[in-house]
Amino acid sequence: MRQRVVRVAVAAVLVALVLLAGPLAAVVQRSFFEAERGALERTALAATVAVGPEFSAGDAVELPRPRPGGRLGVYDLAVRLRAGTGGPSGDPVTRRAVGGKVTRGSSGDDLVVAVPVVSAEQVIGVVRASVPARTVWNRVLWAWALLLAVTLLALATAVLVARRQARSLSAPVEALSRTATEIADGDLGARAGPCGIAELDQLARTQNDMVERLTHLLRRERDFSANASHQLRTPLTGLQLGLEAAQKLPPGRDLRPAVREALERVRHLEETIAEVLRLARSGSGEEQPVPREPLDRVLDRARARWHGEFAAAGRRLEFRSSPGSEPFDVAGRTTAQILDVLLDNALRHGRGTAAVAMRETAGAVAVDVADEGTLALAPGAVFTRGSTTGPGSGIGLAMARELAEAAGGRLSLRSPAPTTFTLLLPGPGD
Repeated sequence: MRQRVVRVAVAAVLVALVLLAGPLAAVVQRSFFEAERGALERTALAATVAVGPEFSAGDAVELPRPRPGGRLGVYDLAVRLRAGTGGPSGDPVTRRAVGGKVTRGSSGDDLVVAVPVVSAEQVIGVVRASVPARTVWNRVLWAWALLLAVTLLALATAVLVARRQARSLSAPVEALSRTATEIADGDLGARAGPCGIAELDQLARTQNDMVERLTHLLRRERDFSANASHQLRTPLTGLQLGLEAAQKLPPGRDLRPAVREALERVRHLEETIAEVLRLARSGSGEEQPVPREPLDRVLDRARARWHGEFAAAGRRLEFRSSPGSEPFDVAGRTTAQILDVLLDNALRHGRGTAAVAMRETAGAVAVDVADEGTLALAPGAVFTRGSTTGPGSGIGLAMARELAEAAGGRLSLRSPAPTTFTLLLPGPGD
């Protein structure tokens, strides 16, 4: 690109110089010759003053000095040289001056000017001044050489300016190319910086916006995969264990309880898939509103799902509610998924009794999930993806907070010891 910019700039300057220097050279040549003819005419006019009325009677004439390298002479009406220097007989230019008019022209290799000498309104002679044309051409050639030098200097300056401008123009483009290469190599944090050129800055902003969108889409795709893997693992395992247990029952046993439990797990699995998809589409305008249902019913289903899990681990699970609390409608599927994450976290990382307590606040309801353990992570890293190693890799709590925010609620760490998380849910219309 740099070479192309330099070539274009130099070609434009070269065309401009040729279009300017050609006519200027012609003007220089013409002006030099006109100036020399004017000087010859002035010399001849000055010489006519030295020619008196007695010239026709044969008086001698004392002429001024001719132009450097030139000749100056006085001719009579027969066009014969009477004084000064020049040819013994007049040339055509001198003959035309006998008619009484100043005549300019060339004779051989000389520039000639002939001025008539007038006395008593009669032409009595002709003063002829001449110089070799080569002396004028020498000055013209020197002027052309100077013009050529100025032209070359202008062209060299144009080349230097073009190279500098090419560097200033190509550097931002090369930076954009490097940034695009880094992005193509997987560095989605690479961004193009401004350069001060409006068009290239606009291109950089467009590229950065495109990368931001691609990064957002890739992040949503990765988060969806991680969320689906995290949330589907537990219900699928429970469904598999329940079906395996039903398969081992002796013939003749009633399988309807096992079927009902499997259907309940399948329903919860469908809700889980729906919530993971809704979270992936959040902010895109494609998500559908979540049906609302009483919080008591959501808590009852959570108790049914997790009571056996805590009992199998030798731990207690308690559900508490404030006395006299009124029914409170919440986004059912979303609340159930958040409770699953918090209870799974309490089962895996906590100890002692786990308690789920509901309490009302102004226009909202708070659900506290606590156990008797102590938080091992820094409080600021609890909701950061990848903050832990091993199963889950810190996905659950981060996803639970995203679910709460997508539903207009808030999930926060209330206490690190004993570990207590609080889910604040808004009421209908809030």
